[in-house]
Amino acid sequence: MAPSNNPPSPAEPTTPSQAETSSSVIKLLHYLVVGLLLLGGLAYWFLKPPSLNPMADAQAAEAMALVQTHKAQRAPTLRQALTDRVQAMADRGQGVRLGEWRVERERGDVYLVRILVREEGTKQWFEREYIWRVNLDTRSVAALTLPAADLMPAEPGILLP
Repeated sequence: MAPSNNPPSPAEPTTPSQAETSSSVIKLLHYLVVGLLLLGGLAYWFLKPPSLNPMADAQAAEAMALVQTHKAQRAPTLRQALTDRVQAMADRGQGVRLGEWRVERERGDVYLVRILVREEGTKQWFEREYIWRVNLDTRSVAALTLPAADLMPAEPGILLP
């Protein structure tokens, strides 16, 4: 039987030392990829903006709690009023998506609490942004956008249509 003139295939290295070298390079690349993923995850965890995790800041968490538990016009709380509104739209078959609650410090003890609601229109989706300003010193909540003001209870002395 004559020796074959075909070159060796990459899957079948000619010597055991080439197989070990190839295997160690692949292992090294795997460890490098895993290490980079872990390093990226840690960097994201340390550097993410506080608005993504309001519970990291006790005052931001308090501001969010003040808004969510504030009395609403047609529900016990603003959070319940917003949830009821979204549920009513979904029950009518309208597409609706409730976003995440976000908190950001405006200045000192004043925070902005916001949430986006995406609603399906006749041809495209649109967003309603609900924003409230919270002053922790006075423990007051004020609506900054019309959708947010629509959820707030009517102030005494103001006549509603």
